[in-house]
Amino acid sequence: MVREEERSPLPVGPGALFCRVWRVVMAVPLPDCAAARGTRCSAVRGGAGTEVAPLFFMRGAVTMLAGDEFISSPPKKTVRFGGTLTDILLKYERGETTDFELLKHQLSDPDIKDAQIINWLHEFRTSVTYLTKDFEQLVSVLLKLPWLRRSREVVEEYLGFLGNLVSAQTVHLRPCLSMIVSQFVPSRITIREDDVDISDSDDDEESLSENFDTCHRALQTVARYVPSTLQFLMPILVEKFPFINKSERTLECYVHNLLRVTVYLPTLRLQILELIVEKLLKLDVSTPQQDIEDAEEAANNSEEKSTEEGLFDMEEDDERKKNEVVSPSNERMAHPLAERLDILMTILFAYIKDVCHVDGKLDINKTKDLYRDLVSVFDKLILPTHASCHVQYFIFYICSLKLGLAEAFLDHLWKKLQDPNNPSVIRQTAGSYIGSFLARAKFIPVVTVKACLDLLVNWMHKYIDNQDTGANAYCDVALHGPFYSVCQAAFYTLIFRHKQLLDGNLRKGLSYLQSLNFERIVMCQLNPLKICIPSVVNLFAAITRKYQLVFCYTIIERNNRQFIPVVRSGTGGDLVQMCTNPLDSFFPFDPYMLKRSKKSIEPFYQFWEELSAEDLENLKKPIKRGTSEDEDDDFLKGETPQNEGVVEITPNSYESNTRSPLSSAGSPLDCHVQYPH
Repeated sequence: MVREEERSPLPVGPGALFCRVWRVVMAVPLPDCAAARGTRCSAVRGGAGTEVAPLFFMRGAVTMLAGDEFISSPPKKTVRFGGTLTDILLKYERGETTDFELLKHQLSDPDIKDAQIINWLHEFRTSVTYLTKDFEQLVSVLLKLPWLRRSREVVEEYLGFLGNLVSAQTVHLRPCLSMIVSQFVPSRITIREDDVDISDSDDDEESLSENFDTCHRALQTVARYVPSTLQFLMPILVEKFPFINKSERTLECYVHNLLRVTVYLPTLRLQILELIVEKLLKLDVSTPQQDIEDAEEAANNSEEKSTEEGLFDMEEDDERKKNEVVSPSNERMAHPLAERLDILMTILFAYIKDVCHVDGKLDINKTKDLYRDLVSVFDKLILPTHASCHVQYFIFYICSLKLGLAEAFLDHLWKKLQDPNNPSVIRQTAGSYIGSFLARAKFIPVVTVKACLDLLVNWMHKYIDNQDTGANAYCDVALHGPFYSVCQAAFYTLIFRHKQLLDGNLRKGLSYLQSLNFERIVMCQLNPLKICIPSVVNLFAAITRKYQLVFCYTIIERNNRQFIPVVRSGTGGDLVQMCTNPLDSFFPFDPYMLKRSKKSIEPFYQFWEELSAEDLENLKKPIKRGTSEDEDDDFLKGETPQNEGVVEITPNSYESNTRSPLSSAGSPLDCHVQYPH
């Protein structure tokens, strides 16, 4: 017999191709066969004289193809290497890795077809008992299969495989959960600009929503089969949270999907809300209000400049306006971190609204449950955080849905403030929240404001009774921080609410304000006017003088003379500074500046009405004791002109070098009314 290597080359025909394929697949020696078309091969299918037809082997099946069709058809991938999947896994355990490596290679093939994935997954589902911890590598390859963007058949088969795998081999639970959560953001695409990698998410709107739905189905499937899913899932959600410098879309998708998880895994809701608020706080404290204002001003100036340059391009501009589609570009924040925060706060407000409403009606039980979780998050994260600007508005928003929630929140803060076991800084912050909430929440009625003022003022009088004659009867923030915080909360509330407190019946309203006995508080040895923020002190002094409640100006002038300037040396020379906020307080519900999400807040928000020249003049004129309750008074009835004759008030020397937190838009100006002599 002549060896094939010694034979002279013959034309390649279907018979020769068949022999070579057969030898490779079956790995057995074959007799020499004539390669020419039409020759007979006695070794195949019935011995000599049998006509050879080209064959193609797919998973052990024999398929008859015409010669030309066989030659022109692309090579198909075999699905099995040397036996069943179980055989491959058992061989691997015995140290035979060839077939195992071929299996991993085929599963990792980027061009793998849907039919192949389905066939493999079907076999893996029946062999999950073999996929122990020793096969972590193989499971890792399976979890990297591109199953989401495949046909429905692939998706369904993959979901079935996940369920079988985690129920039979819980050792693979964590990687399965990690794979699912990693799909909570759009897939990453590679983008380079000037040799700089700026890769980020691929925003394919057509399939993104459907992919997210499938991910949540997968997570529910796993959770249904493995009760310990909740224990393993939360650390993964924390680990996979995108960095704040990722694109707005990436952060938006991840937060949205986290909130969706709370719907079908409600026991994780509190932890997920804590995670989201913690990340939002990092964004919030990284974008101070002043930075946001500066960025917006710079953007507006740039836009105005562009408008001026294009002033004469009238025809082009008109044409552009005709074709222009209304876009939310004017709602974008100029500050990039503020833009991210705005988007995420919008999602959080929408979530609160959706959870609390069923078929458009408020579900009080669901609202109460969510309120409890949000108050818990507030206590743990918001209350200890100083000077956050926007995130705390989630509690403002849910309280706006039901007056009972607002009253419960005030009661909660009041208990925090009263409790001497709480740290002083927490008690002071609780006081700031009470004052700001009473002043800014439009949905809180006057009767609730009065009840809270009664609590605050009575507490201050008792505090004075205990401290005003003792060894600590002197002005000291370290000793009496909570007291000064309560004073400022009461003063601030009076500034915003005095018109409503006096509305309708002036005599009755004045009688109520007089019963609060602000004079004793102002005149006590603890001297709260020296500690509170100057803008609050000045407006409080003007209002209480107008209604002859207390005369503060003598004390204010004395306090000003007692202040010792602090000299700081710097590169530009010595700088003289005055401490204008010794309490280090802030007003947590100062005006909300994020453009999109503020639409959820503005209907319930009390803005500050800037004082006109007439109002300022009225503040200098005290109300006579015999004033008729029906006498017209614009300031009293809240008919302050909004845009006529508004004057700028120059800050006094008491805070000449430090800007008050109240000086932002929508807050009281640092009003300095000329002291009467």
